[in-house]
Amino acid sequence: MKLLNFTIIKLTICLILGIIIGNLITIPPSISIILTASLLLILLAFYLVAKKQFIKTIWFGLLAFLVMVSVGILTTSLHNQKNFSNHYTKAISTESDSLTKITFRIREVLKPSNYYDKYVVDVLEVDNKNTSGKTLLNIQKDTLQSLLSVDDIYICKTDFKNLTHPLNPHQFDYKSYLEKKYIYHQLSITNNALLPIESKSKTLFGVADNIREHINKKLKPHDFKPDELAIINALLLGQRQDISEDVYTSYTNAGVIHILAVSGLHVGIILLILSFIFKPLEQFKHGKLIKTILLVTILWSFALIAGLSASVTRAVTMFSIVAIALNLKRPTNIYNTLAISMFIILLFKPMFLFDVGFQLSYLAVFAIVTIDPLLYNFWKPKNKLLDFYWHTLTITVSAQFGIMPLSLFYFHQFPGLFFISNLVIIPFLGVILGFGILVIVLAILNLLPQFIADIYGYIIELMNNFVEWVSKQEDFLFKDISFSFLYVLVSYLLIITFVRLLLKKNYSNLRMFLVAVLIVQAAFIYKNFNKPSNEFIVFHKSKYSLLGNTTNNKTLVASNLDSIAKSTNQIITNYVVGNHIKTIEEHDISNIYRLNKKHLLIVDSLGIYNIKSIKPDLVLLTQSPKINLNRLIDSLNPKQIIADGSNYKSYVKGWESICKKRKLPFHQTSKKGAFIINY
Repeated sequence: MKLLNFTIIKLTICLILGIIIGNLITIPPSISIILTASLLLILLAFYLVAKKQFIKTIWFGLLAFLVMVSVGILTTSLHNQKNFSNHYTKAISTESDSLTKITFRIREVLKPSNYYDKYVVDVLEVDNKNTSGKTLLNIQKDTLQSLLSVDDIYICKTDFKNLTHPLNPHQFDYKSYLEKKYIYHQLSITNNALLPIESKSKTLFGVADNIREHINKKLKPHDFKPDELAIINALLLGQRQDISEDVYTSYTNAGVIHILAVSGLHVGIILLILSFIFKPLEQFKHGKLIKTILLVTILWSFALIAGLSASVTRAVTMFSIVAIALNLKRPTNIYNTLAISMFIILLFKPMFLFDVGFQLSYLAVFAIVTIDPLLYNFWKPKNKLLDFYWHTLTITVSAQFGIMPLSLFYFHQFPGLFFISNLVIIPFLGVILGFGILVIVLAILNLLPQFIADIYGYIIELMNNFVEWVSKQEDFLFKDISFSFLYVLVSYLLIITFVRLLLKKNYSNLRMFLVAVLIVQAAFIYKNFNKPSNEFIVFHKSKYSLLGNTTNNKTLVASNLDSIAKSTNQIITNYVVGNHIKTIEEHDISNIYRLNKKHLLIVDSLGIYNIKSIKPDLVLLTQSPKINLNRLIDSLNPKQIIADGSNYKSYVKGWESICKKRKLPFHQTSKKGAFIINY
């Protein structure tokens, strides 16, 4: 099947291209509107001419695609909250150091960190000026204070702090992640600094949160264990912030983390249950229409309760289209349905395109509908139970073909036993979800017998224990896999050409597949020759010194990390995985490093720097040495001073001031990130 024969797929691809361009290049909304309107007028003129002359022209099609690219740029620009005239960033004074009076409403409760409770808040006022926009709120944990609730309004006096880019190479870019959610700053305060404001107004997010709280309130008397209740919230309410780190890691390592994200499987089961319940309505006049309206309304209500995540929004949009098509008695094509759902979602939520869950969700579905028929046709067992498990396996493997390259790129690991965990859990997931819905409904009605709650809790516990057992088979969990974005592109090229060859075995498709194999080999060769060589790096690590010296595909690591810090340190792992480095060796920190023609001198807490044998080009200050920096500069005459994360902040501030006065380059890793020397 030639996917590009579907017009909606072509238009969706053009929309995606426009969103990518709009994200990379900042284009003001006014220019985007003028550009899109002009192209639409030209397209209309082309259409009228072509219609009058009864001719088809390639220019009309190309112009239509160009219009859709422009629409993608426009929707990205219009949804960028920084372009709103009342966005809070326009009310912030960048020159003043005084605290700002901020009124905000709690929008979303996030998973807490070790030291902070985290929230997404809507900024309502800044210094009594009405504003809009979202920001991140960090509140120091206090066991005596309860968590804030969605729709609560507070006033505080603090300042907006900039989000920081990652300070070390190949580290997760949390700033970029938040900016794609239109969050550009963060607030850090204590509970005591908050002044609550009474408000009876409710947002949809607040109503959804109240429903979730009510459900949990009804479930708690039935003695569900914390991990069981957390899984119920994830499976049926779309809330994963209460899942413990151990349980979450187990599901990830077992290759079944996708079942904890409300997606197509969950929504499909709910749609089947609702269709069965509302089937009697079809006997009445306009019954199918009423049934469809009810189905779509309930699905979207469920999506709202589940938090409108990328995966649930995709699933509900797709099944809403399916429900409407069935009511209209129109034949549906799965590729068209997928493309239409993606098109609609990206028009209203363009930044979903960069959401990992959104990407993996669509890739999995596309892979299943394309590859699963091919795998399933290899063998058709006559036994129904065997056939069911065989089909489950082919669907699971097909989905892996779709998501594996992107999953390796984002997470750098592959669960080798994914097929076992999926074969055991997926067949029973429908029962678990259906049983869970029954448990929640009975709990809300105060009709839930304790023995049913105990049975359901036991089922969840069995699933958790099985997943934990699979995750502990570490020989089958492949971690720290180096996989660049280039590998992602060539991998999908290889998969697509291979599937085309399976669909239609001819010389043309064989040639394309062989070309793809050559391109994959070229990509691996390119990456192998493009690894960093002769690179010295001063990483940023708070309270510690961490150095790396890479030569000949080997990184020599030197640090003063203690055993606990070493066991939790991901900085070196991120670096070697991101750079495809195979060998790591640990060494003690030296006082002098010779980097080709350059010399790096390390001045530690002992403060010794009078070495007559060399004149260092670079001086690294570590562990807060008590030195007179002016005297050191006069004595050694270095070209640059570096201060890592092991120094006291007050010392670093003083050194920075001295270097600024003497016009000597100063690199502070806590501000500028890791210092890299290529030699």
